[in-house]
Amino acid sequence: MGSFGIWVLAIFLIFQSGYGFYLPGSYPHKYVIGDPLSVKVNSLTSIDTEMPFSYYSLPFCKPPEGVKDSAENLGELLMGDRIENSPYRFKMYSNETEIFLCQSEKLSADDYMLLKKRIDEMYQVNLILENLPAMRYSVKDGFLLRWTGYPVGVKVDDAYYVFNHLKFKVLVHKYEETNMENVMGTGDAAGVIPGGSKLGSDVPGYMVVGFEVVPCSFMHEGNLVKKLKMYDRYPSPVKCEATTVSMPIKEGVPVAFTYEVAFEESDIKWPSRWDAYLKMEGSKVHWFSILNSLMVITFLAGIVLVIFLRTVRRDLTRYEELDKESQAQMNEELSGWKLVVGDVFRAPTNPALLCIMVGDGVQILGMGLVTILFAALGFMSPASRGTLITGMLFFYMILGIAAGYVAVRLWRTISYGDHKGWASVAWKAACFFPGIAFLILTTLNFLLWGSHSTGAIPFSLFVILLLLWFCISVPLTLIGGYFGAKAPHIEYPVRTNQIPREIPAQKYPSWLLVLGAGTLPFGTLFIELFFIMSSIWMGRVYYVFGFLLIVMVLLVVVCAEVSLVLTYMHLCVEDWKWWWKSFFASGSVAIYIFLYSVNYLVFDLKSLSGPVSATLYLGYSLFMVLAIMLATGTIGFLSSFWFVHYLFSSVKLD
Repeated sequence: MGSFGIWVLAIFLIFQSGYGFYLPGSYPHKYVIGDPLSVKVNSLTSIDTEMPFSYYSLPFCKPPEGVKDSAENLGELLMGDRIENSPYRFKMYSNETEIFLCQSEKLSADDYMLLKKRIDEMYQVNLILENLPAMRYSVKDGFLLRWTGYPVGVKVDDAYYVFNHLKFKVLVHKYEETNMENVMGTGDAAGVIPGGSKLGSDVPGYMVVGFEVVPCSFMHEGNLVKKLKMYDRYPSPVKCEATTVSMPIKEGVPVAFTYEVAFEESDIKWPSRWDAYLKMEGSKVHWFSILNSLMVITFLAGIVLVIFLRTVRRDLTRYEELDKESQAQMNEELSGWKLVVGDVFRAPTNPALLCIMVGDGVQILGMGLVTILFAALGFMSPASRGTLITGMLFFYMILGIAAGYVAVRLWRTISYGDHKGWASVAWKAACFFPGIAFLILTTLNFLLWGSHSTGAIPFSLFVILLLLWFCISVPLTLIGGYFGAKAPHIEYPVRTNQIPREIPAQKYPSWLLVLGAGTLPFGTLFIELFFIMSSIWMGRVYYVFGFLLIVMVLLVVVCAEVSLVLTYMHLCVEDWKWWWKSFFASGSVAIYIFLYSVNYLVFDLKSLSGPVSATLYLGYSLFMVLAIMLATGTIGFLSSFWFVHYLFSSVKLD
């Protein structure tokens, strides 16, 4: 029954991977006509600099009640999101035009230079209504392009124009009591949906299912706006044409802001309202990526099968069929892997470091697989901002117990069951990867602090992260280490000689093979890598986690196969120093991912401006490839360890 369930889950994921599948992030809110709707603002973002800034760092209108932070989770703060209230106010299903917002103070020299800088750096304003980001549509070469947010302004013929009039369109879906189970996909949904004010079965209610914006640059008449208060009607018509601009910014001249809003009934149902953002382009490319990976796996699986069936099995069968005299004679004529029987389990150099890296690798790999599985099943909807990062942090801390257990048990195996030093190994496993991550992120954070970016992690959040690590992750790693110390160590099937055997001279350096082996795991990953990089750095929504889970599983298989084949090749040429080589055979994929990141920076992020932005990009890339190296290296090492143990426990060599 268990295997049947796994197959059902696998088929479900494959079918869902072609779509933006998710569970709704929150229950729908029913509004009746005239109910107030509030627009929120997020950080200003740019693919040009990758540094977010607060919306109110520019001379925009502020809400009359003052700027207030919205409730944010840990993941949102780490991503640089700063969601705040805005002065934009709507009334449900009430179309309004020429609403005056405010007139800024006369632009000071600093404000003028800052506005010009933000326009040059292609900063986008990000508005949110009912948890939906504002969507902007444009047509280029006959293709309809979708964007989230709108530009601060535009530069035309050495003049800078600001978008000071916004034309909003809110898509709403009529709430119908009798049809609610179809809308929500559940029979008792009507009972759990929070209603708006003035509820009544005969009063038509609406849910927000879309939010679109058209930014315009409009020259307001100075005399007309002087006596206007916020939310008054602007006395003359505002012509909003996206193709023309007419409000240049000048030092010492104020900027007036207005907006209009239109409501439109839509057939889009509540659970489908995110589909416009998650429209998956290039699904054929994702399938090609998986087929490409399957071909690599099949090729490697063939090699592994040949090693097991033809070479290992044949040698073992021949050896076991001989009588004792013939065996003794054959022992003298042994060649290949059978010659290193007395050295194959000799402790590697820096054994504690290897144990720590494998323990941390298990923790990172477990976190990645569990997070992607939850995301693929729809528990980390984009509607719930920051849940992906929060989930990753949670799973990473909980899996500290696995890191401690694996690191200490491997340490005891290498030291032949000795209990000494297990606490030190567990403590170092708890500090190794978080310590390096802390060093990289702190350095990058100082750069962001220096630029006054909202991407900088606040000091209070730094303290919270340190407390979470010290109070949850470290104790769990030490508990895992305690269980690892209590568990029986893995017995080696053969004895190790006192004097190490000399390794014969090789035709070519073994590290060359180790570095080359990383190309195969990279080959299974690089197509999906482009989509992930575009999501992180180009502001696109990535939500094909079904595909990503399949690619991740394929990557695990390829890493195991590559390392296993390479370990066998080293043993065949009497090179018994396989421990570190098996780790870096699959871990070397990280080098190729880092080179790909540099290539992406040079050719895809051409517009990335300034050394600070490039340093941030490379710093985050380094952090990412370090985690990938530990995870993939661990897969390779554990598969090779199992293979070597199996190989030498099958042959009776004394």
